[in-house]
Amino acid sequence: MTVTNGYDAYEGAGDLLRALSAPIRLAIVSELAQGERCVHELVEKLGAPQPLVSQHLRVLRGAGVVRGSRRGREIAYALVDEHVAHIVADAVSHAGEGS
Repeated sequence: MTVTNGYDAYEGAGDLLRALSAPIRLAIVSELAQGERCVHELVEKLGAPQPLVSQHLRVLRGAGVVRGSRRGREIAYALVDEHVAHIVADAVSHAGEGS
């Protein structure tokens, strides 16, 4: 029998929020909320260098936020779960309320 000490159930949520802690990752999630994107599409839309976008996609993929599927010679990235897009949209909206 496993006993948790009150906050163990929040560990997964903490991991998710850490994966979303970089502004560029929030922007990537926002873009992917609109549909699948290849790295070059994200680079063009975000105006960030390709190695930086790829590095952050790797973090999001490792956290289970995005998945990649081969599209010819490219990999198309998509959100694993639309709930993450809502979390990001709410956080961006909330942050804008203070301005």
